[in-house]
Amino acid sequence: MKILCIGHSAYDITTPLDAFPKENTKNRVHERIECGGGPAGNAAYLLAKWGMDVYIAGIVGNDLYGKRIRDEYRTVGVNTDYLQLSDDHITTSSHIIANTSNGSRTILTYRPSDMKMHNVDIDIEPDIILVDGQEYEMSKKVIEQNPDAVVIIDAGRDRKEVRDLCYMSDYVVCSQEFMELVSGVPIKDEESLTKAFNTLENEFNTTIVVTLEEAGCAYKNNGVVTIVPSVKVKAVDSTGAGDIFHGAFTYGIACDWPLEKVLRYANVAGAMSVTRIGGRNSIFSKEEMDEVFNEVK
Repeated sequence: MKILCIGHSAYDITTPLDAFPKENTKNRVHERIECGGGPAGNAAYLLAKWGMDVYIAGIVGNDLYGKRIRDEYRTVGVNTDYLQLSDDHITTSSHIIANTSNGSRTILTYRPSDMKMHNVDIDIEPDIILVDGQEYEMSKKVIEQNPDAVVIIDAGRDRKEVRDLCYMSDYVVCSQEFMELVSGVPIKDEESLTKAFNTLENEFNTTIVVTLEEAGCAYKNNGVVTIVPSVKVKAVDSTGAGDIFHGAFTYGIACDWPLEKVLRYANVAGAMSVTRIGGRNSIFSKEEMDEVFNEVK
């Protein structure tokens, strides 16, 4: 089974601190964690690490960071034939402050608006396509060329391109923020969650899943919006938790698991990831995942 992940690849530089720094101060730090990042990129890395046949499609600069990202993918077996190294742009980098006292993270990312794939022919026939909306034209083209593929979208931010791809997806796995903005309904309780959920379901006419951070996620079970609770952990860095959830979700779909099991497994993967610093460093091995999952299920 071939899985194609299309979208954002970046280079993450994370600085862990025990409190967010005050404005207009100088701070000496004692640690810096560097690794690849990006929603589609992190999902591809996870899927390959867990033994799947995975391809990544996206664009990075033909520079030090871009080559590090490519080589990091290859260490776990991600096929990089469709990762374009551009001479016209520098690799997107994200500078992250991880507040280890509460697990929050603050991210600064620069990516030129004209940085997108070009002159790349994706000539495989994937069974599953995971998109994050970053490479809209390429995503749309590949989805249209592979009508039998299962399409999953990581709908994190509300942008026109992301909405357009939602209409083409079999699974819209979205953030709470995306659901609230698209539906126009602030999620405060079970009633508002159901109203917002139904709005998205009617709009996109597909299977909807919404992530609710530490509360877990929600889906429709026999017509009823149901919350699948997450597991309780001590968070130190939430960077990449959503990406890891989407990667684990895609893994479960590839394994043809029942949707509830897919969501419980993805919840555990996302929750466990916040106990480590750095997105790629937070992807547990499949053996570690199975051990934790079997303890909490």
